[in-house]
Amino acid sequence: MAGSGVAQMEGVSKRYGGRFPWQRGVWALRDVCFSLPAGRVLGVLGPNRAGKTTLVKVLLSLCRADRGAVLRLGRPCADRSTLSRVGYLHESQAFPRYLSARELLTYYGALSGVGRYTLARRVNELLERVGLADRAVEPIGRYSKGMLQRLALAQALVNDPALLVLDEPSEGMDLLARRMLHEVVRQRRAAGQAVLLVSHSVPDVVELCDLALVLRAGRVVFLGTREELLAKSGDQRPTAAPPSASAETARCGPVWSAAKPAAAGVAPVQALSAALEQLYLETVP
Repeated sequence: MAGSGVAQMEGVSKRYGGRFPWQRGVWALRDVCFSLPAGRVLGVLGPNRAGKTTLVKVLLSLCRADRGAVLRLGRPCADRSTLSRVGYLHESQAFPRYLSARELLTYYGALSGVGRYTLARRVNELLERVGLADRAVEPIGRYSKGMLQRLALAQALVNDPALLVLDEPSEGMDLLARRMLHEVVRQRRAAGQAVLLVSHSVPDVVELCDLALVLRAGRVVFLGTREELLAKSGDQRPTAAPPSASAETARCGPVWSAAKPAAAGVAPVQALSAALEQLYLETVP
């Protein structure tokens, strides 16, 4: 597998259980493949138990795939040294409640190898950015869920990651916090960094993502650009991959041709949202 993407999977399968003849086991992922280049945002959608969390775990070396190849920042995922350049926002935080926000960010930054003076400056910047500067020395056990989600975003950014993985990042956020989250994602993309966004929020995926991946029962049922997804909503017949489609898209997921070339610029958000909602509903058994 060529190492051109920041995050890549090729033919990845993962099964839980079934290691003995009398165990059936459950396949959480089946022959998943995708490539996330630098400067792009990939949205991962799917119903519950589709395999989204397992995909993230395999990418971050939290569990091992049974088959297939996984590259992270151009290196096999077994090379854990690349994890220092990855930021991860987990859907359920388990931060020590006795630490303050400043102490927590300093701790995680040190774990990632950020230099002392750089870390002190970055912690201050992030606390301001997520709106917690005035609560920086307060124990986080007093924080609301929305404040914890803001802190989790700051923690994911403390090492200035080349790959940012966000698992349900907008959960519990108010409107202002969601707007701040969107700005962060856009800035990461503009700076040439890659973002993998796992979300049940179709509007978030529509507004933020260049690429979309939809899972159903561990299999990829769609992989392509937003424009290809919009074209699919208008023409449900599968066709050969268009010449402009990438090899990864053509091999790993269905590509649907548009009856007419997409107009210049970004397609209307309402139409894209409707297309994604329809495709999402189709994935539910």
